[in-house]
Amino acid sequence: MTTTAAVVYDHTIGFQANQGRGFNNPVDLALDSRGVLYVLNRGGPEMAVRLPYKRVTMCTLDEDYLGEFGTGGEAEGQFWWPSSLAFDPVGRLYLADEALQRISIFSGEGQFLGQWGEAGAREGQLDRPSSMVFDHEGNLLVTDSLNHRVQRFTAEGSFLSAWGDFGSGPGQFNMPWGIDIGPDGTIYVADWRNDRVQRFSADGSFLEQIGGPGQAEGQLNRPAGIAVCGLGNLHVADWGNERVQIFDPAGQVVAVLRGDSVPSKWAMDYFAANPDEARARGESDLEPSLKYRAFSPGQREREVSANTEKLFWGPTSVRLDDKGRIYVVDSLRHRVQIYRWQS
Repeated sequence: MTTTAAVVYDHTIGFQANQGRGFNNPVDLALDSRGVLYVLNRGGPEMAVRLPYKRVTMCTLDEDYLGEFGTGGEAEGQFWWPSSLAFDPVGRLYLADEALQRISIFSGEGQFLGQWGEAGAREGQLDRPSSMVFDHEGNLLVTDSLNHRVQRFTAEGSFLSAWGDFGSGPGQFNMPWGIDIGPDGTIYVADWRNDRVQRFSADGSFLEQIGGPGQAEGQLNRPAGIAVCGLGNLHVADWGNERVQIFDPAGQVVAVLRGDSVPSKWAMDYFAANPDEARARGESDLEPSLKYRAFSPGQREREVSANTEKLFWGPTSVRLDDKGRIYVVDSLRHRVQIYRWQS
């Protein structure tokens, strides 16, 4: 029997803004050693007027806006389909780009430092790099999504090793997405189109599968970002089911989150400055009762989430800090919902 009693909603950061204080289709975030949030805005569609919407927003947990950097494009330091962020052990920020098949590197202040990567299917080449994590030796693991594998590189981009191929068997992948490393050094990979998470030894040997296709508790529907805490609990952004599921080290579900957001400080400032919009929002039904005769798999979850403001809608990433907080990137509502474990 699942309980969410130990996990409580804390607050929300963000609302929709094309530039400046706010987000535009955020897909990932990273936290630096000071606790500053770097939120990756994918923006789009890709047209000239919208390219500045693609950026990294910097803010604090208390919703202090610290600035932004980056823009859409193909030149050095720009990005087209940004997918994930990761800090290396010395504080440099790595950004994966699915369209440009490369990894860009920035300082914590947003200064472009370099890039590496090229398109292809040979060792060391990339086809839709989706997520990244640094291992305990300071090497970068990348889910190489359309090559259906995980690759390990040095921080400078030199190829070290790879594992996985296309399929649905143990150790195989069909468009892997999220990746993280457990406290024991084992590696967790969200196997997106196989609707599961797989766990591997540090050298890439298959250990176990978590989840499987479906909408029931413990099942997954297109799992996206994942995060493993120091206790070994696995947090999964169950994207296709519009929820986050938390599994204990034995693979049992201990919490299911659907979303509990209230407007952020940024949103409330906006409504204070725009009373007509605040009035229209106050007159709206933000939790409508939806009645449908038939649903395809996942349709009800999508419809309910799309029409209920507080719920997740397109959760793409989940991140953790060392204070027991859980950060869920709520992409289609342009915000981050934050939860915490009760002590």
